[in-house]
Amino acid sequence: MFSGLAIETVRLGMKNLYLHKLRSFLTTLGIICGVGAVICMLSIGEGASEAEMRLIQLLGTQNIILKSAKPEGGNDEAQQRRSLLEYGLTKADLNLIRETIPHVQRVIPLREVAFDVSYGPTRYPATVVGAEPSFFEAVSVKTVRGRPLQPLDQTQAAKVCIIGDEIRRRLFAYENPIGRSITVGSLTSGAILFEVVGVLEPIETEGLPAKGIGERNLNAEVFIPLSTADTRYGSLQVKLGAGSREFTQCVYSDFYVQVVSLDHVIAASRMLRQALQHTHKKLDITINVPLERLQIAENEKRRRRIILGSIAGISLVVGGIGIMNIMLATVTERTREIGIRRALGAKRRHITLQFLIESIVLTTIGGVIGIICGATGAHLITAWVGWPTIIHQWTVLVSFGLAVAVGVFFGIYPAAVAARLDPIEALRHQ
Repeated sequence: MFSGLAIETVRLGMKNLYLHKLRSFLTTLGIICGVGAVICMLSIGEGASEAEMRLIQLLGTQNIILKSAKPEGGNDEAQQRRSLLEYGLTKADLNLIRETIPHVQRVIPLREVAFDVSYGPTRYPATVVGAEPSFFEAVSVKTVRGRPLQPLDQTQAAKVCIIGDEIRRRLFAYENPIGRSITVGSLTSGAILFEVVGVLEPIETEGLPAKGIGERNLNAEVFIPLSTADTRYGSLQVKLGAGSREFTQCVYSDFYVQVVSLDHVIAASRMLRQALQHTHKKLDITINVPLERLQIAENEKRRRRIILGSIAGISLVVGGIGIMNIMLATVTERTREIGIRRALGAKRRHITLQFLIESIVLTTIGGVIGIICGATGAHLITAWVGWPTIIHQWTVLVSFGLAVAVGVFFGIYPAAVAARLDPIEALRHQ
C-alpha cells in the first residue's frame, strides 16, 4: 500500500511539472549550470595540472639537474671583446659529485657544441648537444624512428646523431631522415656532417618559448655522442652578435644526477648545493630538483581543486535558492488544490512528500543534464588548449549527489509550508 501511494505521489508530482514545462526548465537551469560548472571547472583544472605534472615527471623524479648559467655581468660587451668568459660546470665538478656525494647512482653530463644545422639548402637554428646514451633512459624519452645512441657510438666517437621531432619536420618534411646526413655548423670547428640514425618521439612542451625537459626543448635539438663532442669540438664557443663576437668557455652545459631512490633525492640535492657553493662563487650554475617541483605542483593541484570546487559549488547553492523560490510560489498557486487533497483525507506527510518529490525530480533532471553539459564543455575547452581531458568518477558522483542534496535541502521548507496549510483556509483560497 505504501509503495502504491509513493508511486502515485511521484506520478502526480511529474504531472504537475509537465504541465509547466517552461517554468520547470527555467527552475532546473540553475542546477544545470551548477553541476556543469563543477564538472567542467574541476576537469579543466585536473587537465592543466596533469599536463604540468607530466612535464615534471619527464624530468625524472630521481634526477637532480644542474645547468650552467652565464653569471650576471657576463654580457658586458667591452669585457667580451677583451677576454674569454669562463663559467659553468667543469670536469672537477663531475669528479667531485661522483666521488663525494652519497646515494648518487650516476652522473650524466651534456655539452652544447653548436647552434646551427642544415640539410641541403635548408638551415635551421638548433642546439647540438653531446650526450651519453644513458641520458635518454634517465628522462624516459624514446626514438620513434631508427635507433637510439649506443655505447659503440660513444666508444668510436661516431659521427651520428639523433634529431628531435621539430628538426625532422623542418629539414625532412617529405622524406625519411634515417640514413641522411645533416651539416652541423660551428665557428670554432667548421662544418661537420653527421648521419641521422634516429628520431626522438614528440615531447609535449609548454610556455613561450617552448619549454620541455629541464627547460630545454628536445624537439628542436640534435644529439651526438658525448665523446664525439669532446674530440670534434672544444669547450670554446664563439657567437656572433651585432657587430661583436662573444667568446665563452663552458665545459659542460648540464649534469643529470640520478639518485638511487626517491627517499634520498632531497638530501642529495642539499649536499650538492653546499658542495658547489664553495667551487662556484660566481653563481654560474642552477640546480633543479624535479621531485621538489612535483611536490609543489601536487600541493597546488589540491588548492586549485578546493578553490574551483568551492566556486562551482556556489552556483549549485544559487540554483537551489531558485528552486526554493519557485516551489514557494507553486505552494501559493496550488493552495486550493492542497485544501482539496487534505479534505479528501491526505495527511500532512503526503503533501510534504509530494512537494519534496517535485523538488528532487527537478534537481535530478538538472543534475543529469548538467553532467552532460559539463563533460561536453570540458572536452571542448581542453581540446582547444591542448590539455588532457580528465573527468574523475568521483567528480560526477559528488556533483550529482550535491544536486540531489540541494533539491532535498531547499525543497524541505516549501514542502513544510504546504503541509502546514489549514485545510479550511486553503479551500477558501481563490
